[in-house]
Amino acid sequence: MPQFDDKENKVLLMGPPNVGKSVIFNHLTGLDSAIANYSGTTVDYKKGRITFEKDEIYLIDVPGTYTLNSSNEAEQVAVDMLNKGASLLVVVLDANNIESSIYLLLQILEKGIPAIAVLNRIDLLEEKGYSFAAEAFAEELEIDIVETVAVKEYGLSKLKKKIREKLQIETQNDLANNINASWENAERLSNKYLNKKNKKEKNKREELGDKLSSPWPGIPMAILILAFIFAIVVGIGMGLRQYILLPFFRTLVFPLIYRLVSAFTTEGIIRNILVGEYGFLIKGLEWPFALVLPYVLSFYTALSLLEDSGYMPRLAVLLDGLFNKIGLTGGNIIPLLLGYGCAIPGIAATRALATRKERITVAALISLAVPCISQTGALISLLAEESILVMFLVFLVSFLAIIGAAIVMDKSIEGENEPLILEIPPLLIPDPKMILKKVWLRLKMYISDGALMMIYAIAAAALLYELGILEQIGRIFQPVIENWLLMPSEASVPLILGVVRRELAVLPLLEMGLNSVQLFVGAVVALFYVPCIAVLAILAREFNFIFATKIFVFTVGFSFLVGGIFARIGLLFI
Repeated sequence: MPQFDDKENKVLLMGPPNVGKSVIFNHLTGLDSAIANYSGTTVDYKKGRITFEKDEIYLIDVPGTYTLNSSNEAEQVAVDMLNKGASLLVVVLDANNIESSIYLLLQILEKGIPAIAVLNRIDLLEEKGYSFAAEAFAEELEIDIVETVAVKEYGLSKLKKKIREKLQIETQNDLANNINASWENAERLSNKYLNKKNKKEKNKREELGDKLSSPWPGIPMAILILAFIFAIVVGIGMGLRQYILLPFFRTLVFPLIYRLVSAFTTEGIIRNILVGEYGFLIKGLEWPFALVLPYVLSFYTALSLLEDSGYMPRLAVLLDGLFNKIGLTGGNIIPLLLGYGCAIPGIAATRALATRKERITVAALISLAVPCISQTGALISLLAEESILVMFLVFLVSFLAIIGAAIVMDKSIEGENEPLILEIPPLLIPDPKMILKKVWLRLKMYISDGALMMIYAIAAAALLYELGILEQIGRIFQPVIENWLLMPSEASVPLILGVVRRELAVLPLLEMGLNSVQLFVGAVVALFYVPCIAVLAILAREFNFIFATKIFVFTVGFSFLVGGIFARIGLLFI
């Protein structure tokens, strides 16, 4: 890949957020792409390779930005990339929000770099009864323009051909002197080339979109939608686990593994490491793939539906008033929801928040009280069959902890939150093909970043357990575990494993024969317990090592404190 100072054969893909840049990038580069970190920042971007017969160019998917007046770190990276120059700019415009897109285009064209405009989502424009005179617009600005519907791959082959043609032109006009980048000029161009074809009543989808953004009936509908999403996650996850994956592993896979291991090993430490109490050939398959994977699959399916339907920004608008009362904004719901998938993308998504105060607050909330989907799956596996009530109580505790911590942090951290400014996209029917692609990509990420790490941790635990080292370490925790949390001493093992993977603070509890109170206490301690190593690493990268250390110390202390309090309350009900 070229360095950013190297302009030759480097094409920048630019545009506002949520305009379809990623779809265009994935189509143009196929599988020949990677995610990189921009030097000196914590902002990620995608880079890929496009091959034209013997020619090869490099495509950079620049972080989305509404204007070049950068207001956060991601937008500043976009400006820096642009300032370093390129052979060609591909600027994606949102046909559904054309005036603001034109303003960004004018700002970019002021740089004088050859450019192609891509007018995406023209289907939504036509659906509203409008047309845009793209050719006349392009002629006035002296640029090439391609009309696309990225999610349907309409126009993308033409775009690829146009990129090649543009790069082959040896001399290109310097347009910088012909551009007046102002909102007045953007409004003039929008009014001049955007035409109303016919009067069109709002369709049912637009009417539903308006209702979902209004307090009434938006808030009751939000409750129903989120309850439905929770039911999908729990219901589908439990169904896959109970009726497909567990029977598959326990009746077909595990007996075969036991027979093979017994045939090649004798009784003793080697066999125990492989198929014993923490045998990694058994637990290393059962925990990540039979107990957790079903909930990962159902959660990411539900999350992709929320994202691709355009509902998440509407949820942010609805929650803004409520969130303001606890020191958050509606826009904070997006990284929080991502945190329920995995803390790492949730914390990374705080880069788009307007103030450092918001970033610190949301990152701390995710680290403290937002269980990732792997841990959520473990919690449901631990609690659902024993007591649905206990399961709901654990998630209620999580919800109340988020509210309480947000209020405390709002009062203790200096600074103000910026008011919510959010573009509301049209309500769309998710494309099943795109949903499958997103879920597949996220499942691959879970397997590579989550399941494999879990297997490694289980293998290490099996070795340490058989060598007696886990027992020795557990004795350090024993007074706290037995006397304060009122749980058996072997419950110290999950706390050791939980530092590696959060869900491992829960899964070993499944086989300890705990009563309902002990299950609840164990689940609460696991909920608030220290984030896994990967989360601590990204906290140190996004903020600093001191912040990550504070999170580590606080979560350990808070989890034991709250767990002990609930253990004593539980004594009243035994």
